[in-house]
Amino acid sequence: MPDRAFLVIDMLRDFVDPGGALFVGEEGREIISPLARHLEEARDRGDLVLFLCDRHLPDDAEFDMFPPHCVQGTPGAEIIPELQPAEDELVVPKRRYSGFFGTDLDIALREKDIREVALTGVCTNICVLYTAACARNRNYAVRVYADAVAGLSRGAHDWALNEMEQTLGCTIIADEAQAG
Repeated sequence: MPDRAFLVIDMLRDFVDPGGALFVGEEGREIISPLARHLEEARDRGDLVLFLCDRHLPDDAEFDMFPPHCVQGTPGAEIIPELQPAEDELVVPKRRYSGFFGTDLDIALREKDIREVALTGVCTNICVLYTAACARNRNYAVRVYADAVAGLSRGAHDWALNEMEQTLGCTIIADEAQAG
């Protein structure tokens, strides 16, 4: 049984497709290939793979701050075609930034005796960061693949990676030599 989980965070049409409601930018497109490679490596290792997906109600309070996005049942809430989950992989819907808040993520990880989570996806400075913080607060070791996360801006992305490393104690995987 694996002791590590690989999390794909919010790789959804509304964030990653250029016509999406809250398009991250080209950086979101650029991480698809390295993320897909890391995902296949995780699958080959037998890691538990989970997809954390923003899935909002039509009148979600988050829309006071951000434009409506990833509304359940809409194409924008779908995982991009390049990163489809395998049949046995869990899809965890979430309504807030952290993949842990109000979801079954923690119980799914604990049922499998997971001790470490590897994070990928968007946005580095929002959902990846807050998922990392909640994971660390629950005593999970956290690894973040720097080439497989993207933020709303380069500055926000870099700040969030530094925050995760310096404040939260996450391991930032900067190159393939560290990835295994």
